[in-house]
Amino acid sequence: MSKRKIINDPVFGFINIPEGLLYDIIQHPVLQRLTRIKQMGITSVVYPGAQHTRFQHSLGAFYLTGEAIIQLRSKGHDITNEEAEAVRIAILMHDVGHGPFSHVLENTIIKGVPHEEISLLLMKRINEETNGKLDLAIRIFKDEYPKKFLHQLVSGQLDMDRLDYLRRDSFYTGVTEGNIGSARIIKMLNVKDDHLVIESKGIYSIENFLMARRLMYWQVYLHKTSVAYESMLVSALSRAKELAQQGVELFTSPAFHFFLYQNIDRNRFYRDNECLENFIQLDDNDIWTSLKVWSNHPDKILSTLSQGLINRKIFKVEISNEPFSEEQKKELTLQISNRLGISFSEATTYFVSTPSTEKNMYDPADDSIDIMYNNGNIKNIAEASDMLNISLLSKKVKKYYICYLRSDAPLQNIP
Repeated sequence: MSKRKIINDPVFGFINIPEGLLYDIIQHPVLQRLTRIKQMGITSVVYPGAQHTRFQHSLGAFYLTGEAIIQLRSKGHDITNEEAEAVRIAILMHDVGHGPFSHVLENTIIKGVPHEEISLLLMKRINEETNGKLDLAIRIFKDEYPKKFLHQLVSGQLDMDRLDYLRRDSFYTGVTEGNIGSARIIKMLNVKDDHLVIESKGIYSIENFLMARRLMYWQVYLHKTSVAYESMLVSALSRAKELAQQGVELFTSPAFHFFLYQNIDRNRFYRDNECLENFIQLDDNDIWTSLKVWSNHPDKILSTLSQGLINRKIFKVEISNEPFSEEQKKELTLQISNRLGISFSEATTYFVSTPSTEKNMYDPADDSIDIMYNNGNIKNIAEASDMLNISLLSKKVKKYYICYLRSDAPLQNIP
C-alpha cells in the first residue's frame, strides 16, 4: 500500500508528502513532538488565534522549499533528486531542536545550548537510525555542501523558514499587514555565482517583505503584553528552579523534573545522553500542567506567578525609548515587597524586570538580499530600491520595557 499523503494546509492548500524517506521523517516521533509545541509560544495571550504549531510551520517551509526547487530547476539550475530531497529534509528538521516556549527555556532551564544545535543533534540521531540517509541533508544544513545556494534556502535572509513563518503567523494572528507575497518571491528566485538572488521584477515584493517583517516584530513578536507574559514565565521557571535546588519537591513530568532538579549547562548537555533523551520528551503540556499545580503551591512567589499565568493576570508593562531609572524600579520593588511580604531581593528578582530589545529590518552583514537585472548586473536591495535606502533598512530601533506585578493583581491565599 502506498504511503503517499496529502495534507490540507490552511495557508498553502494541499501539500504532497511523497512516500519514502521524507514520509518516514514526518512520521518520526521527533517531528511529531512539534505538534505539541506552539509556533508562537505565548503570543496567543494577545492574538487568540495564534494556536498553530511548529509542526505546521515545518510542513509549510517544506512545501515552499519544494516550490523553490521547481522554480530554480525551470531556470536551468542543476538540482539533483538527491539534493532536492536533502534540502527538503534539512528545512523539515530545522526546528526540531525547539523546546516548549523555546527562547524562555533557553534562558532558564537549559542554558548555553541554542535550538539550532539541538536540531543538528537530532538530525544526526535520525541519520544513525537510517544508516546515513541524512548525510547530505546535514551537510546542507551545516553549509558544508559546495552548492551554497541550497543552504540559503534553509538559512538566510530569504530562506523558506522566514517566508513561511511571516505568512503563517500573519494568517493565524489576523495581522494582515504582515502578509507577504511568498509565491511571488519564489517565482522571482534565481541563482547567480552560487548565491540566491531576486530578479528585478520582484523588487517590490522584497520591499513589502522587509516592511512586513519589521511590522510583525514590533506589532506581534515583541508586543509589550507578550513581553510581560514572557517575563512572568521566566520568573516562574526561575523560582521553580531555585526551589528545586533547595530540595523542595515540585509537581512535574519526569522529563521536566530532570531539567528542573539538575544543572544542565552546555558541557553536560553534550556529554550526557540523558539530556537529549529527556529533552525530546518535553513539550508545552509539561509546562502548563506544572503551572496549574504550582498555582496552589505554599510558596507565595511561585503560586502568585503561576496563578497569574494560568488566569491571564499579566504583569503591567511600560515601554520607552530610554532606559527606566533605578529609582523607578526601586520604588516599584518596595511596593511589591511590602504587598507580598517578601524580601526586596525576591521582589526585584521575580516581580520586576527591565528587558530591552533591538531590531532592524535588514542587516547586509548577515546575508545580503541581491537584486539581479536582465543584463546580469547585481545590486544590493539597499542600492536597488527607490523606496528603501540603507540608512532606513539597517537603522536599529531599541525599546526598553519595565514589567512588574500589578497593584490590583489577585494573590494566592496561603494558609
